[in-house]
Amino acid sequence: MAATSDPLARLITTLESSAAMYLADSRLETYPGPEDVRRGLADLAADHRRVVARAGEILAEREVAMPRTAYPLAFTGWHDVDLGWLLPRVIESLRKQLGTLDALAATPDDATARELAGEAAAATRRHADRLADLAMRLRAGLAGQPA
Repeated sequence: MAATSDPLARLITTLESSAAMYLADSRLETYPGPEDVRRGLADLAADHRRVVARAGEILAEREVAMPRTAYPLAFTGWHDVDLGWLLPRVIESLRKQLGTLDALAATPDDATARELAGEAAAATRRHADRLADLAMRLRAGLAGQPA
């Protein structure tokens, strides 16, 4: 089975090429902006990395090659941009990502892929909602204050 046809490979590709993963991989701590945003993005990337690691282990057991992933070229223009400005773009990309995750969570012939994609979708929704709340607090000038 080719890596691209395995739902777990598609799950890995979907999560690894995300805006949040790009920011985490490009040293999130170096970006200017609110610490709450930095922590939220780091938590999101950590949750996605856990799912990717589990999916990778299962692909290895299935003897399916790990997919090669790449970030969209547009992300390279984000270096040194304030996290407050990036936050709505990350949230938008998460909302788009949910369509793919939900489709993978409905994979008919792969219970493992359904389970992992369902976990990833639930975590993505939770993080998207938290980040949207944070974005609203930032717009209201309430960043750094308890929600």
